Amino acid sequence: MPAPSDTPNSTDSETNADASTAEAAAVDEFTVTPYAVDGEIDYEKLLERFGAAPLTDEQIERFPDHPLLRRRTFYAGRDVDDYLEAAAAGDPHAIVTGRGPSGPMHLGHVLPLYLAKRFQRATGATVYVPLSDDEKFLAKDQSFESIGEHTRKNLRDILAVGFDPDRTRIVVDTADADVVYPIAVSLAKHLTPATIEAVYGTQDTVGLQFYPAVQATHLLLPQLVGGRQPTLVPIAVDQDPHVRVCRDVAAKEALPVEKPGALLGHFLPSLAGPGKMSSSGDAPSIELTDDPETVAETIRTHAYTGGRATLEDHREEGGDPTVDVPFQYLRFFFEPDDDALERIAADYRAGDLLSGELKDLAIDRITEFLADHQRRRGELDSLADALDPYRLTDHERQRALERAGVPTGLDR
Repeated sequence: MPAPSDTPNSTDSETNADASTAEAAAVDEFTVTPYAVDGEIDYEKLLERFGAAPLTDEQIERFPDHPLLRRRTFYAGRDVDDYLEAAAAGDPHAIVTGRGPSGPMHLGHVLPLYLAKRFQRATGATVYVPLSDDEKFLAKDQSFESIGEHTRKNLRDILAVGFDPDRTRIVVDTADADVVYPIAVSLAKHLTPATIEAVYGTQDTVGLQFYPAVQATHLLLPQLVGGRQPTLVPIAVDQDPHVRVCRDVAAKEALPVEKPGALLGHFLPSLAGPGKMSSSGDAPSIELTDDPETVAETIRTHAYTGGRATLEDHREEGGDPTVDVPFQYLRFFFEPDDDALERIAADYRAGDLLSGELKDLAIDRITEFLADHQRRRGELDSLADALDPYRLTDHERQRALERAGVPTGLDR
């Protein structure tokens, strides 16, 4: 299928409703949608289908330095230059990266949050973190009570990342429905069932059919609160359909907003091998609350390696770091030094570094990261007190509703 264009025309938009559900990248070799990821993913083919552009060397150099960008884990985007220009000029700019609280958070969930914190500290970006507890209730076989418990635990992990409360807003759909729902209703008026089916396929419930309007609210909220500004959404590629639907809505100029941009990333591999890291799959994942012993046992027992079958073969032929999951974890985030990472790869290829030794390196780096994260988590006050500085103020709520054209108050 040809890459979607970037115009608001109803027959030639980023979410062309004449496309079949294959537009969500469900193809013979692999499937990538917000609700399903399966098969061996061809990331370049995804760009063709989603209509995004690879990041250039010049763009990567203009971002705050970070291994997730330097090593092209985040490898493509939309309207990246607009965001970079605003950040360089000191003009308002925002990041949106959220969480679907259907279970404990693992390493793959938290990496975009740490990237967002890096941007915030380097350029002063405003960061919005929406939690889609309503979507998870609709999409998962869980009660509101169960989703609520996950939400509370996830919030503590999000707060432990260490965002600046003056430049960060955390929004929970059900808790902040007074602002989220009216805006979502106003946006839903500009979405057709054909568009939703083309992007997401047939949904099981009316609630999930409506949810893209809520997701669009998340992505536009920084502008509805703070005025027009470039907004960048760092996400794994399976979440890109949400961005494209929102960009189509924003392009209709029904609200005083610009189309949000996107920064698209690879999945952190499952311990079982290349692919998406998922807490719902067969392979275990490393959760943010795991202790050092659990991390070590999980990696030593379950992590796929690129080593040879025997010690003799490994010493003679060397290992393959490109498929070795412990090495990929180091490359994604946990070994910040590029020279050190290259030495590890070279030693592994030469057979001088064994698979068990490479696992131990990954265990050390990951447990150091988790120890710092867990320390900050443990230092938090009660959730209500810790969260309060990050919530939308009454003035911000009113301003967002007014910009969305929603009258506030029953005595209007």
